[in-house]
Amino acid sequence: MIYLMILPGLLYFLIYKYVPMYGLIISFQDYKPYQGIMGSEWVGFKHFERLFTSPDFWMIFRNTLMLFALQLLIFFPIPIILSLMLNEVRHMFFKRSVQTLIYIPHFMSWVVIVSIGYVILTLDNGLINGILQGLGLPKVNFLMNADWFRPIYILQVIWREAGWGTIIFLAAIAAVDPQLYEAAKMDGANRFRQMWHITLPAIRSVIVVLLILKIGDVLELGFEHVYLLLNASNREVAEIFDTYVYTAGLKQGQFSYSTAVGFFKGIVGLILVMVANKLAKKAGEEGIY
Repeated sequence: MIYLMILPGLLYFLIYKYVPMYGLIISFQDYKPYQGIMGSEWVGFKHFERLFTSPDFWMIFRNTLMLFALQLLIFFPIPIILSLMLNEVRHMFFKRSVQTLIYIPHFMSWVVIVSIGYVILTLDNGLINGILQGLGLPKVNFLMNADWFRPIYILQVIWREAGWGTIIFLAAIAAVDPQLYEAAKMDGANRFRQMWHITLPAIRSVIVVLLILKIGDVLELGFEHVYLLLNASNREVAEIFDTYVYTAGLKQGQFSYSTAVGFFKGIVGLILVMVANKLAKKAGEEGIY
């Protein structure tokens, strides 16, 4: 019965993750849809060479790494901090109300999130610029200014996903033995000491696993959010691999080249997961395998 329970998940990964890997063959071909995979000309590493020698490669590589670093250093700790704070709330009605409020943005699409950001930040009739104008300060074109792209991006990620990210950490905290807290109280530990010496060590393994999985997504930031914020004025800091694949693959019909870009992303992610897992095991954690 246990194997039957995991069958839907196995089928999902088999159908949508493993079977499509057959299509990676076209990254080594000059693929023509009317000729099919078996009939297209084999060109070896031609498309990979084009990727690595392209003047856009280092731009999109730098932009992708920068956005990932912002997510890792700024966004990743926030669900942990929120979980620790919520765990200290003793009034259940207030706690559940706060949880509901911070969960809600996750169920809104990036179109809605970016649209709300547009209403707040737009140059004409925007909320922030209205306040600046009321204070006698000059308006700021947030959406067309490349310097503001990254702050806007990470703030929107935090707003939408931070609350949802607390679910796993709160579940891990709920599994901590209450007797540990009682023993700590008898030893004179205040609530901060209990959190630092009991709660955080108890959820450390969960944090490490999620960190490893996060590192594996170093080049997989998601297409929709960045694409909605992308424009001609901020392309130099906003273009990433996901939007580049969309432009090259779907808009320009370069299927083999865009597949090579996706293949490169997957290889980098796999290597980083293996390295991070190895380091986690050396640090005494279980890792993900």
